[in-house]
Amino acid sequence: MSQHHPDITLFAGNLELVLSPSIGGAIRNLSWNGGNGPVPLLRESHSECETVLGMASFPLVPFVNRVRGGRFTFRGREVVMAPNMSGDLSPLHGQGWLGAWSVESHGNQDAELRFVHAPGEWPWAYEALQIVCLDKTGLSIRLQCRNTSDTPMPCGLGQHPYFPCGPETRIETAVATAFEIDEHVLPTDEVPATGRFDLADRPVCGLGLDHGFGGWGGEALLSDPAWPAPLRLSSPNAAFFQLYSPEAGGIVVAEPVTHANAALNEPEERWTELGMRVLEPGEDMRLDMRLDLVGPRG
Repeated sequence: MSQHHPDITLFAGNLELVLSPSIGGAIRNLSWNGGNGPVPLLRESHSECETVLGMASFPLVPFVNRVRGGRFTFRGREVVMAPNMSGDLSPLHGQGWLGAWSVESHGNQDAELRFVHAPGEWPWAYEALQIVCLDKTGLSIRLQCRNTSDTPMPCGLGQHPYFPCGPETRIETAVATAFEIDEHVLPTDEVPATGRFDLADRPVCGLGLDHGFGGWGGEALLSDPAWPAPLRLSSPNAAFFQLYSPEAGGIVVAEPVTHANAALNEPEERWTELGMRVLEPGEDMRLDMRLDLVGPRG
């Protein structure tokens, strides 16, 4: 039985971070308090929100995005998983975002959260850690996953931060390829990241994109004149990037991820190029994400 852990608030300089360990190990709010009241740097979540999809960011473990039809085969073993999000037939983002994380430790500027998975539909045991550190210029999160079962386990990691956006919000990042998608948001073809997929320097709100990108440079700059400063998202060990920019606007999701969408459905010999790892028993992997304010004003 999972324990309920109350929210944790961290402070550093003008930054305030609220974590909700019991709701998917998620970030509830990240705000800048250097002016006339708090300015949300990630999508603002309200205190009454009790669902992970209403949070500001959450961890993805031990895979990211979708598994086509909830089925894949690994070394002769067929894995079948039920849908885990309303309206989507393909389960996504693993188990960590839908579970409660325990608080291993926390101080005024840091916290360590743990998620333990017992074998079930995902037939391997694993443990995930999030090491969260806030400082006066930004936020660092290390997400680790260790295979605690006695057989090899596929693994991938990501983070899912939501940013507020409007007509003047821009993104600047380097990607080489984009994965076109079908009506089920599953990849069909990999194409050069040109035209509507060019993210070199452009407005990012309301694009009608929900796509994965390969050959990511590991850094994205998001900016808006209304923000206290541009935000630099960096993740040196993520070679893939997922961008969700709904036509309705209001939010944009910029996800550093270690593998391509639906990589588990591809033959294992393609996994290396698609970023999917195989962890031996006792082996772990990690994803580091940093969110920096670039020269905050005032």
